[in-house]
Amino acid sequence: MKTLKTLFTALIISSFVFSGNVSAQCATDTEENQSSDIVDLAVSTEFLSTLVAAVKAGELVETLKGEGPFTVFAPTNDAFSALPEGTLESLLLPENKDKLVAILLYHVLPGKVKSTDLSDGMKAKTVQGSNIEVDISDSGVKINDASVTAADIEASNGVVHIIDKVILPPM
Repeated sequence: MKTLKTLFTALIISSFVFSGNVSAQCATDTEENQSSDIVDLAVSTEFLSTLVAAVKAGELVETLKGEGPFTVFAPTNDAFSALPEGTLESLLLPENKDKLVAILLYHVLPGKVKSTDLSDGMKAKTVQGSNIEVDISDSGVKINDASVTAADIEASNGVVHIIDKVILPPM
């Protein structure tokens, strides 16, 4: 367990040192984050604006402002930009709302899961219903094929972990 805590500490420090905008915007006062719910935290974080737009389009704002607790693996704007051309625009169309909601809920776990609660090979059931898999190695922490770039960002109704890819539920 000590090795896991050391790995996460190194990951968090390296993400703050090397990830530019992520570090500057995630390194806010913990008390301030804890008074904000997950949606308010995302709204106040410029590099999560695409996620906020998707949450609004999926009509999940009230859900994620709810009591929780929730754990959100939050893809950055760059993660959404890396999707195949036209994918995001298509998902934001009203006729594709069900697909968008399924993808967004695949990024959410019920309960508050901090980095120290994760273990290598762990599978966790998402709110969408499918499992994600955790991979912990010397190179960092992955959720499916997305790397965690910042972890344990506290909100009043849960915790947020920033990831560098949009993870997609199994077909």
